[in-house]
Amino acid sequence: MSAPSSSRAVSSVIATVLMVAIVVILAATISVYGLGFADDITRPGPLVGQSSGELVSQDGNDGGIVRIRHIAGDTVQVRNMEIVVDATEACGKQSRLVGLPATSGNSISDSNIEGDDIFDEGSYNSDRTPDKNAIHRSEYATGDEIAFRIPSTDCSIDRGEEIEVRVVHTPTNSVIITQTLTVT
Repeated sequence: MSAPSSSRAVSSVIATVLMVAIVVILAATISVYGLGFADDITRPGPLVGQSSGELVSQDGNDGGIVRIRHIAGDTVQVRNMEIVVDATEACGKQSRLVGLPATSGNSISDSNIEGDDIFDEGSYNSDRTPDKNAIHRSEYATGDEIAFRIPSTDCSIDRGEEIEVRVVHTPTNSVIITQTLTVT
């Protein structure tokens, strides 16, 4: 009688070992996927070591031009950028340029704007408005400039008032440039 009970004990031990093995394999598989995704989240964004910016009023041209120049640092793929403009102190509005590069000629389209519409969507053809620039290209590299126009009909910004412009690297959700600009 002792033989049958001993074989049952072996079966339950084997079953327990198999269950533990399955749990360990599943845990290892899930952790590999989980750690792989966490690695992407903690990856640092590109480094833009220096940048400069200006907000120039356009006397007689109804608004101002924002220019952010990349002086030193990594090249950034424009498709991985968003430009956030916080003009709450000046006109109570915030907006983002998304879906870059802008592909509608020399202008910005409605599909590139999230939030308040404070951007000039017209064609940039005046000598005081921005030419085709980094937001229309594939890369934002040293020496390049982001430029756009904020018409006073959409956001009135007077001399001495400030806006903040942030360039965000979307894959890492890191801010790579922050410029507080005062109207000159």
